[in-house]
Amino acid sequence: MRVLGVDPGLTRCGFGVVDGGTGRKVSCVAVDVVRTPLDAPLANRLLQVSDAVEDWLDRYRPEAVAVERVFSQHNVRTVMGTAQAGGVVALSAARRGLPVVFHTPSEVKAAVTGSGRADKAQVTGMVTRLLGLAEAPSPADAADALALAICHLWREPMRARLAEAEARAAELARAHRARLAAAQRAAQKTAQKTGQQTARRKGTAR
Repeated sequence: MRVLGVDPGLTRCGFGVVDGGTGRKVSCVAVDVVRTPLDAPLANRLLQVSDAVEDWLDRYRPEAVAVERVFSQHNVRTVMGTAQAGGVVALSAARRGLPVVFHTPSEVKAAVTGSGRADKAQVTGMVTRLLGLAEAPSPADAADALALAICHLWREPMRARLAEAEARAAELARAHRARLAAAQRAAQKTAQKTGQQTARRKGTAR
């Protein structure tokens, strides 16, 4: 499976494509960072991000897109720009019918390093080792994009199996409730019929 990981941002937007093989084997296909000028209008910066996403989707044909979920930061302006860039990525993927999954930073860190509190240096080091890269991806946005793709490759199958199990459980519960309702209706009809028969017998006896 091929996954495009995106660490969204306006100033720097990290892109990383990773192929997943059998087990936990992963390999790097491409990685880069797209930058937009700080003094450019917001609409133009988002357009540049959109053009870059479209180019990567055309060039590498991923089967899924993993994007970092924005949860909270102290700088509201940075949060808004990151969220807007992430929205552009999700929209481009959705137009092509590609599944888009948002992963939190702690999920990514835990998947790649084993600790949800790992720092950027630890994430970069593990990404470099896992992918067998000759040198560490730089800047950190590039390493984060690769980490997102790895996280998706390793976590999504388990998440899909869990969702399938939950769907089966829900279907079994619905079937069970339907059987109970049918049994209750049958019991009510039997009780009603028995009551009618008893009433007729009493009437005959009189």
